Amino acid sequence: MTAHKQNMDSDAPGPSSRAVALSILLLSRRTDDALDELLEQQAASVLQPRDRSLVMELVYGVLRRQETIDWRLEAVLSKPLQRLPAVVQMLLRLGAYQLLFLDRIPASAAVNETVRLAKSYAKQLRRDWSGLVNGVLRNLIRVPAPPFPDSAVHPARSLSVRHGIPEWLAERWHDRMGFERAESVCRASNRVPNVTLRVNSNRLSREEFLERLRQGGVAAVPATLSPVGIVLEKGQDITSLPGFHAGEFYVEDEAAQLIPPILDPHPGETVLDACAAPGGKTTHLAELMGDRGTICAVDRKTSRMDLLRKNCERLRLQSVVPIVGDVRKPSEWSGMGARRLNFHDGSPLFDRILVDAPCSGMGVLRRHPEAKWRKDSSAFARHPRLQTEILTSVASCLRPGGVLVYSACSTETEETEGVISRFCEAYPGWMRESVAPWLPSAALPFVTTCGALSTMGNECGMDGFYAARLRKEG
Repeated sequence: MTAHKQNMDSDAPGPSSRAVALSILLLSRRTDDALDELLEQQAASVLQPRDRSLVMELVYGVLRRQETIDWRLEAVLSKPLQRLPAVVQMLLRLGAYQLLFLDRIPASAAVNETVRLAKSYAKQLRRDWSGLVNGVLRNLIRVPAPPFPDSAVHPARSLSVRHGIPEWLAERWHDRMGFERAESVCRASNRVPNVTLRVNSNRLSREEFLERLRQGGVAAVPATLSPVGIVLEKGQDITSLPGFHAGEFYVEDEAAQLIPPILDPHPGETVLDACAAPGGKTTHLAELMGDRGTICAVDRKTSRMDLLRKNCERLRLQSVVPIVGDVRKPSEWSGMGARRLNFHDGSPLFDRILVDAPCSGMGVLRRHPEAKWRKDSSAFARHPRLQTEILTSVASCLRPGGVLVYSACSTETEETEGVISRFCEAYPGWMRESVAPWLPSAALPFVTTCGALSTMGNECGMDGFYAARLRKEG
């Protein structure tokens, strides 16, 4: 199995890094908190900054490759992995990931430090499992890797093991798309993402910001598709980049940067961002409008709306009206922005509406690999109900002739094309428009036969996003 190169000295990793990584991995199975939040909570106060990259590598690596790791471990275990205590399972995965994928960490260090960590859990587990951990990891070194499952005989299992995808999801993608297309989606969902920035075009051009980065010694290149996107050639502390505190950029995936231009907001208009926090697309809309007009940014969670406010402040944007509320109930939240809205029969009327709907997140698994192990196929029945409720509720708030864009970071038909098709069937007063005129020419290959945007399984290093554009007939 190909080892993944790491920019780490062989003697740099210490037991504290592994202990924190193990703690985060265990927490990720017991909570719905996002992995980046768990990392911030657990790692920031414990480790020196130089150690955090190893913690991130271990945590994200284990979760990205878990199915592959488990397959390798099963070959050297005398009992099923799932029958072992959860702590022991994760210890074995942690050690195995280092042995199989991190060639800058000596095998002896990976084994010895994992065994030492296992000993520290002996009292909690009422048994010392370090002997088993030691034996299994040393067998992993000695025993040759078995051949991958035959894709012709067991296609879903082959995809699952090769790409670290839960077998139920690999089977779902294979049945819908066939092997070749499914493998492309599996590969994309497991690719380590680059850091991509969106330049605040209200403050400077992309060329000016690239020059600023160059002068600051930061290697970066223009994004492939987004005209305001920049890709950093290596990860680093975002807050230390030139222009961060001056609000000259926002961290955002390139596919997400393609969504707001599809809405095509104009200066002076009144826009609703229906699921706004933490504000990536909200702030992009404000920049496209020259920060002239009104953008009502609605979201249910106060903590996430606090992030939106901070992002607007950093980017120096004044046109956004943050509103905490359930967007499905316009009568409850619309009064909060009453001074800047037009009303008709007690409801606000917007020129344009963006619904970036909550979803399964299957298009952003590379950023949130923990989601693979928290979800099952029931999510694809649950989420469309909520998405349809939101879409139906906000539709009444759009003026005749206005434009609505529905987007989701999902690869699944039920949450994307299925939602739009059912909505248009139920409400014939809406017309679909192709998104093509509002995309850069390089993005046109991602326009579907239905005229929607879909970056699912792309080879451009982007997340998997879907977007459809609708116009309300007058």
